[in-house]
Amino acid sequence: MKIPEVSFKSYSHVKSSSNNELGLKINNALTKHGFVALSDFGISTELLREVFAASKAFFNLSEDEKRKYAYVSADENFGYQRVGTEHLDPGKPADLKETFTMRNILNAEIETDRWPSLSFKKLMKKFFLEGLESSHKIQRVLANFLEVDENFFIRAHSGENVALRLLHYPPVAEKEISKGQLGAGEHSDYGMFTLLFQDGVEGLEIRDREETWIPIESCGSSTILNSGDLLERWTNGIYPSTLHRVKPVSGKKDRYSIALFLDPDTETLVDVIESCTNEQRPKRFAPIRAGDYIQKRLTASHKKTLSKT
Repeated sequence: MKIPEVSFKSYSHVKSSSNNELGLKINNALTKHGFVALSDFGISTELLREVFAASKAFFNLSEDEKRKYAYVSADENFGYQRVGTEHLDPGKPADLKETFTMRNILNAEIETDRWPSLSFKKLMKKFFLEGLESSHKIQRVLANFLEVDENFFIRAHSGENVALRLLHYPPVAEKEISKGQLGAGEHSDYGMFTLLFQDGVEGLEIRDREETWIPIESCGSSTILNSGDLLERWTNGIYPSTLHRVKPVSGKKDRYSIALFLDPDTETLVDVIESCTNEQRPKRFAPIRAGDYIQKRLTASHKKTLSKT
């Protein structure tokens, strides 16, 4: 399946009819799929290439070297996790991927020796900042469409819980895959939305309303955006937080991807937006503190691993 694509070439920093059209297109895609492909919204192609190159170089290091930068806790949400240490679906075998996660890296006090290199740190901070600033365009368009102040979502995303994640799915022989094991287990994302950058190797699948798993075609230079659990709550279920997964890589080519999780600040109270309710669609969700919800989901995905350390 090819998901709808929306170009931000017509975006304006002031309220305009073109922004209204963008909002409608994103609304239609998220309402139907919970996923949309975006282009021209501000991420530098050259910078993205640099981050993919740095990601591949890091994951090509020896296991002993990578473990020097190990993930310590879900509270911090920073560092390297080897293949088989995360359970995005807590009820299934561990995921067949390795990751390097970096939360709130513009402000968090992370010791220098936790980073693979100073150049790696500088590059990731640059990409984190560009991704956060570019996401403001999307948040502003959605806020206008949902009839709230245009900075409604921006104010809730200072970067405190925003996380940049590098992912590597190495090829795995079929005989080494446990029953029900996946590259990334079935899950929904936790926050407002996720921006996913891919390298052309397919494997991403989403579950439709008939509970059928549908492969997603590679979107070329476009970035995939999917709505998360807290955006589903803000919109009273209008934008579903669609379940998705990544199949194990069975060929000879590794799969690399980069995810930027736009999760609201800890003290954000997520409550249903008024324009998303009416007599036919009464309020479905109680208010919830964003930090409590996000931390609960993070801890569940790492519980089996971190309890052994």
